[in-house]
Amino acid sequence: MMVHEEGIATAAWIARFAAPVQGAATGPLAGLRFAIKDNIDAAGVPTTAACPAFERLPEEHAHVVQRLLDAGATLVGKTNLDQFACGLNGTRSPYGAVPNSFDARYVSGGSSSGSAYVVATGQVDFALGTDTAGSGRVPAGLNNIVGLKPTKGLLSTRGVLPAAQSVDCVSIFAPTVALAVQVLQAAQGFDAADPYARPLRLATWPWPARFRFGVPSVLEFLGDKLAAEAFDDAIARLEALGGEKVPVDYAPLAEAAALLYDSALVAERYAAVRSFFDAHATEVIEPVRSILASGRNYSAADFVDAQTRLRALGQRVAPMWNAIDLLLVPTAPTHCTIEAMRADPVVRNRELGAYTNFVNLLDYAALSVPSSLRSDGLPFGITLIGPCGSDLQLAELGQRYHHATGLTLGATGRPMPAPTVLPMTTDTVRVAVVGAHLSGMPLNSQLRERGARLVAETRTAPDYRLYALPGTVPPKPGMVRVAPGTGAAIVVEVWEMPLAHYGSFVALIPAPLGIGTLALDDGSSVQGFVCEALALEGAEDITTHGGWRRYIASRQQAPTSHRDSKHPFPPLFSRKLHDTFAHLPRSFASQVAASRRRRPRRAGRAGHRACAVRQAAHRLLAGGSGPAVLRRRRKRLLQGGRPRRRAAEVRGRPAGDGGDALGPLRRQQQRHRLGQPRDRRDRAAGPLQDLLHQPEQRQIRAG
Repeated sequence: MMVHEEGIATAAWIARFAAPVQGAATGPLAGLRFAIKDNIDAAGVPTTAACPAFERLPEEHAHVVQRLLDAGATLVGKTNLDQFACGLNGTRSPYGAVPNSFDARYVSGGSSSGSAYVVATGQVDFALGTDTAGSGRVPAGLNNIVGLKPTKGLLSTRGVLPAAQSVDCVSIFAPTVALAVQVLQAAQGFDAADPYARPLRLATWPWPARFRFGVPSVLEFLGDKLAAEAFDDAIARLEALGGEKVPVDYAPLAEAAALLYDSALVAERYAAVRSFFDAHATEVIEPVRSILASGRNYSAADFVDAQTRLRALGQRVAPMWNAIDLLLVPTAPTHCTIEAMRADPVVRNRELGAYTNFVNLLDYAALSVPSSLRSDGLPFGITLIGPCGSDLQLAELGQRYHHATGLTLGATGRPMPAPTVLPMTTDTVRVAVVGAHLSGMPLNSQLRERGARLVAETRTAPDYRLYALPGTVPPKPGMVRVAPGTGAAIVVEVWEMPLAHYGSFVALIPAPLGIGTLALDDGSSVQGFVCEALALEGAEDITTHGGWRRYIASRQQAPTSHRDSKHPFPPLFSRKLHDTFAHLPRSFASQVAASRRRRPRRAGRAGHRACAVRQAAHRLLAGGSGPAVLRRRRKRLLQGGRPRRRAAEVRGRPAGDGGDALGPLRRQQQRHRLGQPRDRRDRAAGPLQDLLHQPEQRQIRAG
């Protein structure tokens, strides 16, 4: 037991040094004091991982500790944790349960319980924890401090006892986002001796002023109405900062989270301490012992299956990031008393990790930020989650959010200092997009992948005309400037992109498109998409729509009747067929539709043949709407269609001469070869003849 400055008994410390380990005399962290979780090595100080029988004496500092000392920080001690970092509550330690810094009846959160407590109570300036399933976030959220969980591999884990090595991170606890980022900058650096380290380039540009944040479509607060109300307030606050709420399906994220303990992935926890555990299992407390022992029950094949399942879930979730910039979740759904945790340690612990377990498994970055103090006096925190490498983007938004709350620091009551300028890039370029790069369009990801942010939707000066370029995939427009008085204002979106990525974006633009200078309706100019005039030959002028999005919407509206449709197909065709043939030459469509509508003028054999031809044309269309399907059916019809051989034999005529649906067509082809004119019986074959002899498929492909 240790006693902090306010005289309150606590189990937060395992070892507090009588003589702190001094850092460099100068550096970005000079004068700051820090503590480390006792699964992180400090030279000459035992590492216990909250298991006295496991104690080991390292000869050198963990890589991340050495970097902090080199930056001038002073190490003052090692903190308590859930044994072997296996828990999210702070009660699973022979050194005692770490209480919540606001109310000692409640858990502090874990497994980095001691590190969070000593920061929240002001005993140190910052502290290091670890995070596998949320241990660097849950304690932060329950104690009104910041918990920065970096992208995996950004901070070296050499000299850190693994919990599940492939998904472990060193985490940072601090009273403010600015200090957490300052520590991150000093601690990061590629370490070739760490098998899971990787050189990473962080996104250094902020998200747009109008950003999109995902929120689980179904939320669970375990009956805690105060937590639910606090999260509603958090959503409103983020919207006030410029965010747009986007519901997301949380089911695949929850499924990924469950794999950490309910699949063969738990074997990685056993592997981390296998040699010790096999010899000293009785020295491990429950329920940690049962969790580690369960890792023995899986085969190597089971582990591979679990990894494959996790990868599949990652692929399933990946499209979520096309719709949002970040994900917002409660750091924890509720608070839990120490008594309730000890009564049902597995279930209550699992509840605290409802919104954390999936993050490292899916290779995301996360930042836990204080959000409010509830009416019962307990803190409520939120977590901002972003893709790999979004650490600084999360920090920039997180700092703005934290300062908007007006909260004091941790449990100290000290006021929050002024915000600090974070290391974000300011060199950007603005580009106006008009077609397939618009928000929600097929190529918009090319902008977002390069960190571009939407600045505004506006219009060009009224000196442009817009055309639908034929033969482009995906469909694209071309915009050209025309003489004053002959154009119109076209809707465009202006995006701001880091200058470092602008070149790679421009390199993706195919001819006849390019980048030029566009005049906007407010008199300003911006770089934007333009088109070569030569490419407009045969292109449809769609200027009257005022923009590409409205043109696409008009194409997708189903006609109410054939008379109202601008396309010759009657409504008996399916919507899918109509949309497909809307891309084809109008001559092609008109002739087939005409053959479908035409009625024989008289009864008899010729009339029946005409009906048969129309039916054949309809079969050609009804069999499928894709270009490949059309090509196959055209080939089949040219090769003879579906002959009615029995009828031909009865009549004593060769098959193909009126005995099948294409008899008139074949007779007309034969007369053409012999130089004979058409006769009246061949009229029905005309439209189908023209249909089958259209130019090659590459000329009628969808535009």
